[in-house]
Amino acid sequence: MSGYIGEFTALLFLSLALGLDAFSVSLGLGMQRLRLKRVALIGLVIGVFHLLMPFIGIVLGQLISSQIGHLTTLAGGLLLVGIGCQMVFSSFNHQAKKIIQPIGVGMFLLAFGLSIDSFSVGLSLGMSGVKTLVALLLFGVMSTILSWVGMFLGRKVRGFLGVYSEILGGSILVAFGLRLVFG
Repeated sequence: MSGYIGEFTALLFLSLALGLDAFSVSLGLGMQRLRLKRVALIGLVIGVFHLLMPFIGIVLGQLISSQIGHLTTLAGGLLLVGIGCQMVFSSFNHQAKKIIQPIGVGMFLLAFGLSIDSFSVGLSLGMSGVKTLVALLLFGVMSTILSWVGMFLGRKVRGFLGVYSEILGGSILVAFGLRLVFG
């Protein structure tokens, strides 16, 4: 019985660690003027990607080497840097239309970039024999909840920071993307 509790606790902390990435980026996203329906949808999409990417990693873990994890992490980091830079630059030019917004394809690109590290975790989990369904559900639920919390806190901070909130939000995305790229 204590083995199951220990495994569940380890998976809970791992899902919290993966979800904190989504939280920090969502904090920046929440500083944009997003409607509550959009916040709910973004959180759900991020959660689904945090469920799907480790699943794909677990399935492909037997077929590919661990070297592919480094390439996907680099791609995800560069994607987040690009989105963050676009947010910062568009905050200086209020007439410029945003290229990437957290709607449509932009929302899926954002969720993909955030869940890249979950793919790498899935690769290693596939070889360790953990309870796959429990791990996937924890990853999805935790990242969804932390995304929502981050966006709601970002909405509150936006009121305090005013015009500078979009610069801060973009800076958070750039910083997280650079952390993925450079470790």
